[in-house]
Amino acid sequence: MELRHLRYFIALAGSLNFTRAAERLHVTQSTLSHQIKQFEDELGMLLFDRRAKRVALTEAGEAFLQHAQRALREIDVGLGALRQDPLATTGELRIGATHTFNLGFIPGCVASFRQRHPQVRIWVDELAADQIALRLQEGALDLGIAYRPVSPGPLHFEPLYNEEMVLVVAQSHPLARRKRLRMVELHHLPMALLPDSFSTRQMLDECFRTSGATPQVMVEMNTLAPMLSLVSQTQLATIVAANAVPANAGLKIIRLDSPTPVRTPGILAAPGTQESGLSWAFSSIVRKQAFRTSLLESRQFGAGAS
Repeated sequence: MELRHLRYFIALAGSLNFTRAAERLHVTQSTLSHQIKQFEDELGMLLFDRRAKRVALTEAGEAFLQHAQRALREIDVGLGALRQDPLATTGELRIGATHTFNLGFIPGCVASFRQRHPQVRIWVDELAADQIALRLQEGALDLGIAYRPVSPGPLHFEPLYNEEMVLVVAQSHPLARRKRLRMVELHHLPMALLPDSFSTRQMLDECFRTSGATPQVMVEMNTLAPMLSLVSQTQLATIVAANAVPANAGLKIIRLDSPTPVRTPGILAAPGTQESGLSWAFSSIVRKQAFRTSLLESRQFGAGAS
């Protein structure tokens, strides 16, 4: 199937007259007739009924028409975007991100986006996941970068990768020499965790229940940096994403299994929003950044980081 086949098919379906369609396409009638026949042969079915000097769509043609029109519109939009100078693009983009992504992921994406679209104004709001979902539904945000919501509702969620969570302790902690722990071994372990209003905490609580472990949650904090700082100064442990642990912070990472806590980061958008030009351009950068992040994480664990 070639692009011209779609254009010829849609033109003829619109006029149901070979002469008028050929004039519109600036080709001869014989060329149009040949191309339509070639297209039908390739598909293995008739798209037009040509009887008694009349042209009509067959049932297959009727069924295919709206899909062909949609596909051609998307192609034309894409071609138009290619012809535009990205440096001259203007507009506004409003992004909501959870704290974890604002640590380094979002700044990297924004920096890449700015290189391509320096005239676009960008707002980044650091919000809890439920607030991101609410503001997307209200139209106050264009995109959200967060973890998979428990109930996405009407929002579109595009998963990016699976992120393994790890136990983090100070270098002086009794568990610091371990490379891996089963979740059940965290039974009665003094811990600092996010409050249970966070979806991540709810996921961890489910992992604890599955393993039969009941940790001693001694401290709850709603931001990661202070919680990791506390862990580095005490005998408390915590569970966070590996990429949230700063280098040279006096902390040790220990992998968990049975079960392994896993979160799924992704792009949240209201229906239709992800199709807009600026949102699509930023989402494309997010996908590339996410791919690099997942590769780094797999290499880190593959090297047996501790």
